[in-house]
Amino acid sequence: MADLVRGKTPMFKIGPYCFANRLVLAPMAGVTDAIYRQLCREQGAAYTIAEMVASKKSLWESKKSTTRHVNVKDPEPRAVQLIGTNAEELAEAAAWQVSQGAQIIDLNMGCPAKKVCAVAAGSALMAQPEQVRAIFRALVETVAVPVTVKIRTGTEPDRKNALEIAQLAEACGLQAISIHGRTRADKFQGQAEYETIRQVKEAVQIPVIANGDICSPEKAAFVLEYTGADAIMIGRASQGYPWIFREINHYLSGQPHLPAATPAEFYDTIARHLQGLYALYGPEHGVRIARKHLVWYLQHLAQQLDSLDCHNFRREFSFISDAETQLLAVERFFARHL
Repeated sequence: MADLVRGKTPMFKIGPYCFANRLVLAPMAGVTDAIYRQLCREQGAAYTIAEMVASKKSLWESKKSTTRHVNVKDPEPRAVQLIGTNAEELAEAAAWQVSQGAQIIDLNMGCPAKKVCAVAAGSALMAQPEQVRAIFRALVETVAVPVTVKIRTGTEPDRKNALEIAQLAEACGLQAISIHGRTRADKFQGQAEYETIRQVKEAVQIPVIANGDICSPEKAAFVLEYTGADAIMIGRASQGYPWIFREINHYLSGQPHLPAATPAEFYDTIARHLQGLYALYGPEHGVRIARKHLVWYLQHLAQQLDSLDCHNFRREFSFISDAETQLLAVERFFARHL
């Protein structure tokens, strides 16, 4: 069945923006900063969304938030994701982001994190349709740019209301909806289901973006065909492997599988990624963030290189506390394998 979508390139649009393909990088807190988005775009992500930003004005200029605002160096359309529960706060935050260069505002109603749901934000908002309606209306009435939303299938397995929320979104003037195929209660456990996404796509006219467990070219083709979605959103599968976009695009074009990224490609990308992190966050904080990204890269490299050496290097890297030494350690590691 998935072969039916291969070789086809239907138009994917959000408002006035047309995209080169149907692949979207999911916004991931603490992950999809400017350098990460750039690396994924280079490998074929047509549309990327910045990390979620709290709607509270008092947090706009916090040290963490300043790295998450719209980056005017990003290619258009520049998208920012907001999280919050108060319609007026969210509208004010959206207006400010647009004034800084944001061209799409995305509302986070998909995050299952306990600290987010504890204040009824993220996916917990799905339990309050009337509040959701007020937020949707406030955002659409306040900003002239497209407003989109990312949701889950519901709050609990027996309380799936993605269809209701999607129809609210369409009625209020939102211009796209992304759906992760799990409920809030599921978090990231078990397997994503796509039947709910399929039902939503059949019921609304606005673009629907499918998300959840899309980690291979075959799975991407299957999800597109099964759900009828306009695009697919890749999140965790891109961690340590931005080449997933290149491989999926190639496969969806009707071509055979591309070979995996080479160790030389890993080396070049890791070096640029780390240098970008140091520049964005400063050497001290950048060093800490670099550790998790290297772990993800090594998980993929272990499939090609000596797994014990990858494991030992992961341990070594976790104790390095300065940027220059991190880069030298990466250089030494790849010198053994290139």
